[in-house]
Amino acid sequence: MTQTALKTDCAFLENELLDVVRLFESRPLCVTHSFRYAEGIFYNDFDVDGEKRRFSEAAQPKDEVEYKRFERRFAKLGLYEILSEKYARKMPWGALTGIRPTKLAYTEKEAGRDFVSLFRKMGVAEENIALVSEVLKTQEEIYEKRDGNSDLFVSLPFCPTKCSYCSFITAPIDKTRAFLPDYLDCLERELAACGELIGNLRSVYIGGGTPFVLDPPDLERVLKGVAAVRTNGCEYTVEAGRPDVFTEEKLRLLKEYGVTRICVNPQSFSDATLARIGRKHTAADLYRAFEMSAKYGFDVNADLIAGLTGESLEEFVFSVKEAVKTGAENITVHCLCLKSGAKLKEECAYLENPLVSSMVSASREILRDAGYLPYYMYRQKYQVGNNENVGWTRPGKACVYNVDIMEEVADNPAAGANAVSKKVTNGRNRIERFASPKDLKTYIGKIDEIIAKKKSFFGRI
Repeated sequence: MTQTALKTDCAFLENELLDVVRLFESRPLCVTHSFRYAEGIFYNDFDVDGEKRRFSEAAQPKDEVEYKRFERRFAKLGLYEILSEKYARKMPWGALTGIRPTKLAYTEKEAGRDFVSLFRKMGVAEENIALVSEVLKTQEEIYEKRDGNSDLFVSLPFCPTKCSYCSFITAPIDKTRAFLPDYLDCLERELAACGELIGNLRSVYIGGGTPFVLDPPDLERVLKGVAAVRTNGCEYTVEAGRPDVFTEEKLRLLKEYGVTRICVNPQSFSDATLARIGRKHTAADLYRAFEMSAKYGFDVNADLIAGLTGESLEEFVFSVKEAVKTGAENITVHCLCLKSGAKLKEECAYLENPLVSSMVSASREILRDAGYLPYYMYRQKYQVGNNENVGWTRPGKACVYNVDIMEEVADNPAAGANAVSKKVTNGRNRIERFASPKDLKTYIGKIDEIIAKKKSFFGRI
């Protein structure tokens, strides 16, 4: 893979422009860039392997934030147009990198502009522009951009085994179990302190890891901690996860403590694929988990991944159809994303999978035909095929937590190791983050400091 040497006179644009370069499998040897703004015109000059091009765009930013936004946007668009022509490739999302498409669409609408025109200018495919429009339409019933709203996240970073594509800070429970008693002590204290950080609570989400890897008494400790701060009957989700840790006792506990939604995460219904990614269960175990969950009346979220190692289009299509058959209220189709820490990325410096776009296209058709609507979406770096992750919902069953988190419109107090709290000030379009330590031992050792800093972060001191 060619390593591109990139130089720009705007240091903050270096990574932004490299993100555009990374969209393409073929890459230039050298890119130089310079920028200036004069009399309402943004000028971007490029030299790409000796080819010189100038791009100029007229715009009148209302403030410094919008000025920087335009500076990034026009620079990336110019480089994308050069590389798209040079390599005769168009990407499904054009020059859009580093931003969630729906957030950009909302920003344009709030400014009184037509996001469709902008997306076309940025080279976004028409079918993806239509997808964004559909998502915004589905979100109408639950999207709420108002200061004072909150969504609580609880982190349980423990798993039965580590999947090959996973980059989360987790380890097999047999290697971390010794930390669990102290971890739960600290988590209980942090949850108790979260009470004063929560405004209008819209949802609670216990995630991981795989929360169901905990034994029932330990799981109940977490549920009791949440019960003390969830007082308004809002949506309550537990990422139960993999079927090899499902039991009737754990599901009964969730029902007893008011959980309304659970996540069952197949990733694939192919036994061969499950074995390749390091899962220690079969598709038959998945069916049993869905059947078991149905007895308790939970809404169910299910996740699938397009682009898993060795999986064919036919196998992926089978998985999407099987997920529909389970009756899951939400089905999210992720595209494989290789990050540092994932075993697959360590094995593959670059992954090009020409099937992924076909998988994404097939999933859209199957889910629409089955009556599902797209209700949230996001994109990531190093995402196979330059595609996107989309959550699909049955009408009226959208997950509030997913919408709020993806659109970043509510505070997100987060408890536990590797939990990232967010403070959102919608009036100023400001988002601040506070990250707790990733390492279990460090988290436990610094719990008093974490609680104090988080109170200060949310302005409660």
